[in-house]
Amino acid sequence: MINAENTVRECAKQAVGALYGDGGALPELQVAKTRKEFAGDYTLVTFPLLKLSRKSPEQTATEIGEWMREHCGETIGDFNVIKGFLNLSLTPKFWLGCLGDLMQTPNYGFVCDSGKSVMVEYSSPNTNKPLHLGHIRNNLLGYSVSKILEANGCNVLKANLVNDRGIHICKSMLAWLRFGGGETPESSGMKGDHLVGKYYVAFDQAYKAEIRQLMERGLDEEQAKREAPIMKEAQEMLRRWEAKDPEVYGLWERMNSWVYAGFDETYRAMGVSFDKVYYESNTYLLGKELVQKGLEQGVFFRKEDGSVWADLTGDGLDQKLLLRGDGTSVYMTQDLGTAVQRREEYNLDKMIYVVGNEQNYHFQVLKLILGKLGFGWADGIYHLSYGMVELPEGKMKSREGTVVDADDLIAEMIETARTVAVEAGKLDGLSDEEIAEISRMVGLGALKYFILKVDPKKTMLFDPRESIDFNGNTGPFIQYTYARIKSLQRRGAGAGDTAAAASAGAQFDEGRVPEPKEIELIKLLAEFAGVVRQAGEEFSPAVVAAYAYDLAKEFNQYYHDYPILKEGVSEADRQFRLSLASQVADTLGRAMGLLGIEMPERM
Repeated sequence: MINAENTVRECAKQAVGALYGDGGALPELQVAKTRKEFAGDYTLVTFPLLKLSRKSPEQTATEIGEWMREHCGETIGDFNVIKGFLNLSLTPKFWLGCLGDLMQTPNYGFVCDSGKSVMVEYSSPNTNKPLHLGHIRNNLLGYSVSKILEANGCNVLKANLVNDRGIHICKSMLAWLRFGGGETPESSGMKGDHLVGKYYVAFDQAYKAEIRQLMERGLDEEQAKREAPIMKEAQEMLRRWEAKDPEVYGLWERMNSWVYAGFDETYRAMGVSFDKVYYESNTYLLGKELVQKGLEQGVFFRKEDGSVWADLTGDGLDQKLLLRGDGTSVYMTQDLGTAVQRREEYNLDKMIYVVGNEQNYHFQVLKLILGKLGFGWADGIYHLSYGMVELPEGKMKSREGTVVDADDLIAEMIETARTVAVEAGKLDGLSDEEIAEISRMVGLGALKYFILKVDPKKTMLFDPRESIDFNGNTGPFIQYTYARIKSLQRRGAGAGDTAAAASAGAQFDEGRVPEPKEIELIKLLAEFAGVVRQAGEEFSPAVVAAYAYDLAKEFNQYYHDYPILKEGVSEADRQFRLSLASQVADTLGRAMGLLGIEMPERM
């Protein structure tokens, strides 16, 4: 596959060697895309070469440019010099060859082969409530990063650690026992995760009522929170669970099974999946043996109450609890053990945790403690920290039942997509089944793109009304561009154009001089591999989203100015433009696929 930047660098290397080489090693050449405000495609920085040339930056750049234009004439068409920067313009013939090469390269862009084994952990829900908008961002980020790393040649394991134990789980269980009257998903008609979440909210309401009553009797708020009977009962239920009390454990298994069935339905609707599912009830004790070994080695210390701690003050942090005085574990203990287990199971090169930025400290400590325990692979732990999702109305609160439910949001997005598309006339002539499927693709595409186009590190404001728009930087705009090209392909085939021109073969006149806008499109297409590589290095689907939008926008401007199938268009132009459009659609499909977004053939 032709790589424009490498081609320019190799030609420049030949020029520098011919002009200034003395048989010694040449300095590394700095080649990058030319800044938009200057003419040219790629820029060579000549300042590091002045010791060789013994001339001014301008003279050096001019000499190199003249040599390259003379000796690399099929690649270098023209150049200009701005101080020590040599801006090089590549020939139309080079870009035509680049397009032909693109069209002959299956899955262009997915060319890196790192061979690294990577586990990406995402989702990690609690089994006391349904998935909400925050979980949607988490799942979409994790799934997309996994796809991007796979495109970069990594062996990826998508993992989910389900938080299925703890006091929060017991709260839902206790409320169901008190207020549920034996209600089940079947008897209520509710998804299991929604039903359990209903009782999590009911617990909080009852707890607050008891706190108010105790405060009316003279207790302060903190005392009332500790003495509330319903909270004490939940704590006792947790102790019974840890002791494997048959009654409590049986209820826990039953209610969790309701939640798992509900989660699976939401994951399917969201279009995400996992290769490995861990359960906290199985992993929460894993780190205790590890902590004991660290204690024996003097890495940790024990306090008078029997609790075990890591002293991280020398690292600019504080002391971190690892085991309570009664011997029970904390989240950090579990994560230490789970990390070691995963490394032993899969010999991972990297473990990526997709978790909100409120856990930045936790993962800083996890990595630090594993290093102190002698695990050199701890450097391969990466916390993909992302910002929270906020709404125009403010933040969400699960206990108060003010979250945006994932299932409700997905259904709303699909229905809104149907309404907007029908009003815009984009579904005319389609069957009810086609309308339903396209509405699903567009609704989910709008949701996914709106979330993934934002840099993961940034807190984002989600407004469903803004995400479904067939103009602007949205998923539906890119999907519609793809569907438009697919329509062109069908119409072109029906008009008798060469079938290969509508698919993968470079069936265009190579003597035809491309228009400037066509060259700009080819340049963008050629950048896709670099975009995939950058997105993998930065763990950022936003890089791919920005590229997909730029490519769709550039094509629509081109399509507006240069008709493809209209009468009066020459056969050579029609063949070339149809081939170019087909390559745009193919690249858009692969880019959006990395975001987990399906592309409709008709709209």
